[in-house]
Amino acid sequence: MTKDDLLKHIAETAYNVGFGAKKHFATYDIADKTPGFISFISMAFGIYALAIDDLSTKFLSASFIILGIIGLYISLYDSQKGSYQQAGSELTKKYNELSKLYKNVKSSDENQIPQYEKELSEIEDKYCSNCNSKQILFSDWYAHYKFFWQHQIDWVDEQKHFTFLKDKVPLSFSVSVIGVLLGLIIWRCNILSQICSLVAP
Repeated sequence: MTKDDLLKHIAETAYNVGFGAKKHFATYDIADKTPGFISFISMAFGIYALAIDDLSTKFLSASFIILGIIGLYISLYDSQKGSYQQAGSELTKKYNELSKLYKNVKSSDENQIPQYEKELSEIEDKYCSNCNSKQILFSDWYAHYKFFWQHQIDWVDEQKHFTFLKDKVPLSFSVSVIGVLLGLIIWRCNILSQICSLVAP
């Protein structure tokens, strides 16, 4: 393996490790904070519904039932959230080790490459043993934000050359936004056609 190849390999591994760390932290954050947020919103609207009759509608009642179901789903991760935080911390350490390794390789001679290849292999083995494959819904979206917008990734970007739409925005998020926009356009067209049919003689 050449020096340039090793640098690319380190950057690719660092992307996997760093994103994995953020995904574990995302699952932890969602499992830790969302139930409290749901409870607060439900209680606040419940209090306002006592004072404002228009809030006591079937739509809002159904919405809060859905929020309750979401809370139940998230509570399944409550007993394990500590392990997600621990895994995220361990993976962040590995990411920092990869950063040091990357800098060492950049300033190294070609005859030191085998030694650095061995170090990379050891980090990759530890990375695989620290990962949890079961992640909470939407952790991928949140992890994208945490990795690309909060984390120091300039040195990884030297090799990976991240782009906004291809890398920094999750594909499933883009598809969801497009689907919602299309749904709104179709809904608006249906409303306009109904209005036109009422207005027409």
